[in-house]
Amino acid sequence: MKTPNRSISEKLHDHFDSLTRAERQLANSLLENYPVSGLASITTVAQKAGVSTPTVARMVQKLGFKGYPEFQAALRGELEAQISNPIAKHDIWAEHAPEEHILNRFAEAVMQNVRRTLRQIDPAEFDGACGLLADPGRRVYIVGGRITRALADYLFTHLQVAREGVTLVASNSNAWPHYVLDMKAGDVLVIFDVRRYEHDLLRLAEMAKARGAEIILFTDQWGSPASKCATRRFNARIEAPSAWDSNAVTMLLVETMIACVQSHTWESTKERMNELEDLFDRTKLFRKFI
Repeated sequence: MKTPNRSISEKLHDHFDSLTRAERQLANSLLENYPVSGLASITTVAQKAGVSTPTVARMVQKLGFKGYPEFQAALRGELEAQISNPIAKHDIWAEHAPEEHILNRFAEAVMQNVRRTLRQIDPAEFDGACGLLADPGRRVYIVGGRITRALADYLFTHLQVAREGVTLVASNSNAWPHYVLDMKAGDVLVIFDVRRYEHDLLRLAEMAKARGAEIILFTDQWGSPASKCATRRFNARIEAPSAWDSNAVTMLLVETMIACVQSHTWESTKERMNELEDLFDRTKLFRKFI
């Protein structure tokens, strides 16, 4: 199975401003339950969106497909990629693995992921997310999934040094309503959610959005269902020659965002860092060589 360079959801967002009113209505309908929403017949898709079948055909061609069957084949390929488990992903890579050493193969896959991801990121969107995280008037909540909670913890550790009012949301979803209870309009919720998307993260995003929270989502090239709730969304390429997805590109975005926030808040951050170092000295946490 060959993964396309760009997912259909990415193409829909790229072309959105150039679409007609009816085509935008169709695009929103397709993204609502993506990618399953596009797997029905062209007539059903048109009826659900409240548009004509020629509108569906025209928009599909605008996205670069010869016709609706080719469009659906691409969607099925994306769905297959989304739901593939680690064993299936390993078998795909093992079957087509080149002879070069794994270090070179993995590094090349990551570098390609970096290039493709950065080509799609709008600098203004990135700066806007950094501005939200740096705003001292907003509390920041951070949460991740089964694997991505490590990324959430990494972001939290750094932001908590850079500024006040940062909370790492516990992995136990039963406690999440307690966090939502304290969210105010304008607060920020950062979510990490990649394929094999977690139902609880979508519900958390919906509850936070209903409270007026701004949601920053880190997801993959296909896009978490929580995308519909996101104020800012960053789609990172995650495929690698492994049974596991690669979080290297997501980590790149996270570390860059930390650096950006630090530059926004440096005066107060420097004070917090000095205070933290004094506390470290008192606890003798780190070894001193002088």
